[in-house]
Amino acid sequence: MRILVLGAGGIGGYFGGRLAESGQNVTFLVRPKRKSFIERHGLTIHSEHGDYQFNPQLITKEDHEASFDVVLLSSKSYHLEQAIEDLKPFIDNTTAIIPLLNGIAHVPKLQSVFGKDKIMGGYCVIETTLDSTGKIIQTSPFDKLYFGELDGRTSERAQSIAQAFSGTKAEFKLDSNIEQGMWHKYLMITVLSSVTTLMHAPIGPIRDSEGGINFVRSLYNEVASIIHAHQAPLANDIVSQYMDAFNQLSYHFKTSMQRDMEKGLNIETDHLQGYLLNLADTYHIDTPILRCVYQNHKVYKEMLQ
Repeated sequence: MRILVLGAGGIGGYFGGRLAESGQNVTFLVRPKRKSFIERHGLTIHSEHGDYQFNPQLITKEDHEASFDVVLLSSKSYHLEQAIEDLKPFIDNTTAIIPLLNGIAHVPKLQSVFGKDKIMGGYCVIETTLDSTGKIIQTSPFDKLYFGELDGRTSERAQSIAQAFSGTKAEFKLDSNIEQGMWHKYLMITVLSSVTTLMHAPIGPIRDSEGGINFVRSLYNEVASIIHAHQAPLANDIVSQYMDAFNQLSYHFKTSMQRDMEKGLNIETDHLQGYLLNLADTYHIDTPILRCVYQNHKVYKEMLQ
């Protein structure tokens, strides 16, 4: 099976690297500057699940290459339009695309460009980043990638992909209820990225502060009310589940959006918080905490310019 990974950063580099480590035929679609760097230094993963250094197969959008069987799309939402254009030459009628972006808004956009049948559901649960030397640093016990058909079928292609993805040091899990999993992840990442960026702190100090746990619970309820109004498939007890999980998170846990803000990088607030606020307006739901978070992000983005 020919696997194309768009991007060789914290997400694509990690999961694509684990697949390459297991012997799969993996190629990374990267920008020329990143290609030049990796050709000189290789790709390195530092992880409690095992370190791995290798020289991956690399292409850029200018290369002429046959189409691929599976694409892992790991771009940031603000690079999605460019990612779509870069991918087009490498997609054919049989290619399956598994997007790993946070949120939901990218799914209909990808379906409209490539066709509904080519887009599977996908998301990952991992804490990873690139360090100053370009190495992939994976810093938590969980490194899971979930995928599946958006209509809930266990299709032949899904089973074939699951077989190819098995036997790695990361967890690749075929999920027959992938849409619910994506909404659950969306709820979680929205709340955690909101509180860590609003308070400029990792989870521990937020949790230990007076009123911190109640603040997080209030935001979970606020965001869940939007998703329920949209009739998306949330579990009834998901807020309780996530509050239990919140209390178990590492004291030093940081979200990727928080890390991006600390580095002065662009953030995905329009794709995450902004999309939910648009839904809140549609359903006439009051969301004071989420609006405060979004305003904070807007100020940050304006100061970047």
